[in-house]
Amino acid sequence: MTTVDDRPASPPAEAPRRRVNPVLALLRNSWRQLTSMRTALILLFLLAVAAIPGSVLPQRGVNPEKVNQYFVDHPDLAPRLDQLGMFEVFGSVWFSAIYLLLFTSLVGCILPRTRDHVRALRMKPPAAPKRLDRLPQHAVLEAPAAADAEAIAAVLRRRRWRVVVRGNEVSAEKGYLKETGNLLFHVSLVAVLLGVAVGSWYGWHGNRILVSGDENAFCNTRQQYAEATLGPRVDSADLPPFCLTLDRFDAKYLPSGQAARYWATVTVDQPGGAKRSAGFSVNSPLRLGSANVYLLGNGYAPILKYTDRYGRSQTSTAPFLRTGDPNATEEGMAAFPDANVDPKTGKRAADQQVAFDGLYLPTAPDDPPFVSSHFPEERNPAVVLVAYRGNLGLDAGIPGSVYKLDQRQIDNGKLKQIGNKKLGLGEKWTLDDGSTLEFVGTRPYITIAVRYAPGQTLMLGACVTLLAGLMGSLFARRRRVWFRISPPEGGSPTSGSSLVEAGGLPRTEHPGFADEFAQLVAAVSDDGRDDRRAREGDE
Repeated sequence: MTTVDDRPASPPAEAPRRRVNPVLALLRNSWRQLTSMRTALILLFLLAVAAIPGSVLPQRGVNPEKVNQYFVDHPDLAPRLDQLGMFEVFGSVWFSAIYLLLFTSLVGCILPRTRDHVRALRMKPPAAPKRLDRLPQHAVLEAPAAADAEAIAAVLRRRRWRVVVRGNEVSAEKGYLKETGNLLFHVSLVAVLLGVAVGSWYGWHGNRILVSGDENAFCNTRQQYAEATLGPRVDSADLPPFCLTLDRFDAKYLPSGQAARYWATVTVDQPGGAKRSAGFSVNSPLRLGSANVYLLGNGYAPILKYTDRYGRSQTSTAPFLRTGDPNATEEGMAAFPDANVDPKTGKRAADQQVAFDGLYLPTAPDDPPFVSSHFPEERNPAVVLVAYRGNLGLDAGIPGSVYKLDQRQIDNGKLKQIGNKKLGLGEKWTLDDGSTLEFVGTRPYITIAVRYAPGQTLMLGACVTLLAGLMGSLFARRRRVWFRISPPEGGSPTSGSSLVEAGGLPRTEHPGFADEFAQLVAAVSDDGRDDRRAREGDE
């Protein structure tokens, strides 16, 4: 007797599920989020927002004088902004982080889209759907009995459609320029970022005030810059050797005081060549090899001659800085730390140093108050100075501005005011101890910026292609059309005329596609009538 086991068979054992590494999953998801187009757009927006402080606030790399003035005008706010890197925005850590994330996001977004686009370019237009009448655009036209799909394809090719013929069907597609332009836009954006990176790594710049005169000549070394920044890949020895001497500065003004023309004439001395004269202006830099010299500003340096109580004379030619007044009112300081040296002992009394702080007015008013100039050109030059005597604090080794007195020395009583006076050109002022100060004249000065930006050419070409790609991305439309030739009624070529059914589908929103489709159908119909008339003429 056979026993049958009617118990249900046990289900087969499932294979153990593979555990996903949480670290790898987190990295994979983070990479997908970073390389998405939405993230790239957000980072691009953040980069634009982060660049706003660099356009609104003065930057040390462009104009350190204005940064110093901002600290004077906003003593409480400026240190906090400086801690956030607002005066060096484009070199700050947070701006670099956004920059690198955007670069990575764009590269990760472009590579797969480029692969898909190349694959789409190599593919043939798809076959026609069974029901062309369900497409957004549909038309039926009568064709001659011997309607030819190749003739329809020829009409489409003349209108720059990609065409493939499958028996009695014609498939055509157009508008690949949209995705091409989109990719070109993003590749150009990456090229712009690369240009900025190359300029940051291998570029350098420096600013300096250049007073006229051979004794004030400037040579292109890092030590002679008031402010200089070299890229990480640049050494001081890489700076191109040249020297500049300001010979003349010409400024023309309109009757309203607005500047009409600035022109600086300098003597250029480069190794291996004779000295030569060159000129440059605000929008016309001086090009010296790989370096460009830009004119940023100008002003006057009053020449003050001080004779101390022992009869020893010293002359100061110190640039005074513009206060922002459109009529070129300037403020500055002339210090004489070596004044009143006892000729018998040769020692200098630390509490007998002298300095003069005040204003320079190119066109001083005839009557007080003498607080601002009436015109930016030198028509009635004058200085309004306050004299101080005491310890200037220069021997302490504490860094300070060469354009302003140390206010701490005044506050603690080590530097005392001894008088004030307005001096016209050639006038002399006798102080309480018998020493004198004479306003001898002025010398023009210019503020120059010497720069080398190796990524500029790359950025210019990238910006041009970026605009071209943007135009293609905005104005090109992806669309498809199909034509199907139906046999004549009766099934034989002589039984009647064939019917050509046409359908069109825009891949993206395209308000003008209906008109384009109608024109395309009319062109195919007209070509068929032309063929019919040609055959009738042959017959």
